[in-house]
Amino acid sequence: MTAIPAAGSARFLHGLNPLAKLLAPVPAMLMLIFVRDLATPLAFIVLAYALVLVGARVTARTVVMLFAVVPALVAIMTVGFALWTDPAGVAHDVVVLRLGGWTLYGAAVQVGLATGLRLAAIVALALVAGLTTTGQDLARSLVQQLRVPYRVGYTAIAAFRFVPRFRHELEIIRQAHRVRGQARGPLAALGRGFGYIVPLLAGAIRHAERVALAMDARAFGAYPDRTERHDVPFRTRDTVFVALVLAVSAALFALLWPWGR
Repeated sequence: MTAIPAAGSARFLHGLNPLAKLLAPVPAMLMLIFVRDLATPLAFIVLAYALVLVGARVTARTVVMLFAVVPALVAIMTVGFALWTDPAGVAHDVVVLRLGGWTLYGAAVQVGLATGLRLAAIVALALVAGLTTTGQDLARSLVQQLRVPYRVGYTAIAAFRFVPRFRHELEIIRQAHRVRGQARGPLAALGRGFGYIVPLLAGAIRHAERVALAMDARAFGAYPDRTERHDVPFRTRDTVFVALVLAVSAALFALLWPWGR
């Protein structure tokens, strides 16, 4: 049995148990649902970004997610919720936009911004585990620490391994279409997209049959327990990480106290 690779040159979040990274921010994520101010979600966005930038390997995908996707999410939700807010229920002190008989008030924009920041903070906290955890290690930790039946956990691992295979098969199908020649334009692209479905499904069924036969050949499900080649232990550093995140979260809520005094 081998443990998951130590962090080594990698950042520390990649060496933590997946359950620690999932459970540590959950109380803060639940509490954020009930806040209505701007400062509290902003503080948790800063906390989540600091954890990811310090503790995770920063790739182009990470940069896009943190500095393009999340801000775009905030902007879209700010505008959406500002337009959705009933003008009769907000203060009319500040007028942002007036079109004929319709008026957008500053208080409505503030409501939209608070909602957008709140959801962005929850997403940012989820990224701490999402950007540093593989599906296979998560399934193994569920089996080893939470005693989820291995039939469920290892089936999930097999399902995760379908994804790169589907991506590879999709690329092969696309190359085959290009070799045969293909029309250009959005409608042609849409038609090609539907054309990929049948061969992709056929390949998926063939692969699923092979995986099922391989699992049967290894007596999968024949015994109540099963050994695991890769161990995903819950170490002292995982407990320390959970305790620190909980302590910082409690301190932020205590300092900002978004529910009024």
